Amino acid sequence: MLSDGLQGLKIILALFPVENLLLIWSLSCMKKIGVVSDTHLMQANDFLREISRDYFSDADLIIHAGDVVSLSVLDVFYKLGKDMVVVSGNMDHVDITASFPPKQVLKIGDISIGIIHGWGSPVGIRDRIKREFKDVDVIVYGHTHQAFNQVEDGILFFNPGSPTDTRFTKENSIGIIYVNNKKVRGELIVL
Repeated sequence: MLSDGLQGLKIILALFPVENLLLIWSLSCMKKIGVVSDTHLMQANDFLREISRDYFSDADLIIHAGDVVSLSVLDVFYKLGKDMVVVSGNMDHVDITASFPPKQVLKIGDISIGIIHGWGSPVGIRDRIKREFKDVDVIVYGHTHQAFNQVEDGILFFNPGSPTDTRFTKENSIGIIYVNNKKVRGELIVL
């Protein structure tokens, strides 16, 4: 015979599929999401391992917004034991493009996060990527290597920059997104 607490859990699980139960749990907790893009590495290096350990070890999830280049680079983040959401970028090798889509939508509580690498000139990139999504609260992107964290037209556009490449920018950076129920905010970290 089940205890009253376990019986209650059994009833909840019967009423709600497990993924909905986890969604309900996530609604009541702050989530920290580590965000990286444009690593442009054939294999992980000590600097990327240090960044991962120092900034993402307490994250609930890690997003890589493309231009990973090689699958082995992702091992740095997987070794933290974190879930990852990855999209492919224009410079990714076939092992990445065959493993990850060019865009995804992630739902955390009431917040919808569109994730895409981006393409073309940095000029007008937010207009181009915005057309790829409907009804999202956040768009995480990369491609430009230029960190960006600003709300436009009610959408938080968040580009973590690149932790390893200074093409098109003078600074290396990563980012953190915090989701708390219906609130979301981004933080850029210059390395």
